[in-house]
Amino acid sequence: MQKGVVRKRRPTPQSEYGRQLQQKQDLKAQYNLREKQMKNYVKEVLGGASHGNSPELFLQKLERRLDNVVFRAGFAPTRKQGRQMVSHGHFLVNGRKVDIPSFEVKRGDIISPRPSSMERTLFKNTLLGLKKYEAPSWIQLNKEKPEITIKLLPTLAEAAPSVEIPLIFEFYSR
Repeated sequence: MQKGVVRKRRPTPQSEYGRQLQQKQDLKAQYNLREKQMKNYVKEVLGGASHGNSPELFLQKLERRLDNVVFRAGFAPTRKQGRQMVSHGHFLVNGRKVDIPSFEVKRGDIISPRPSSMERTLFKNTLLGLKKYEAPSWIQLNKEKPEITIKLLPTLAEAAPSVEIPLIFEFYSR
């Protein structure tokens, strides 16, 4: 073998644990969650008295977070920015200021930017982008007023997760 030539190693197949861990980390990063939050969501869905399709219930919990709803409605370009906008108190839920990104919205909730926030450049630019934005079917977006109404609960198909949720459940059930 020549000096200075690096031999390429064959990639080792990923273990089952490695795949589960990777899926969990990908979803955590996608929704901008801390480990404890993720664990609590999984525990609530698997261990709670909730009946139904566990992966769908889990994704509904994640999708109904206020920071995610702000992102999905087109008010923020990323979930991280949605989180920041919510934590800075720019949004009202049913007329009350909410600054908790993990606040879980319910069917029928009305989310709107605070009137004082509408004067900011951030929101003026956002309103221009909203004109051509199409929100998911479970969110009703009034582009004129700017206001978000939660019509339905999101479905697994609409959320279209890029990860395998059962693997995440297996990871936490160790």
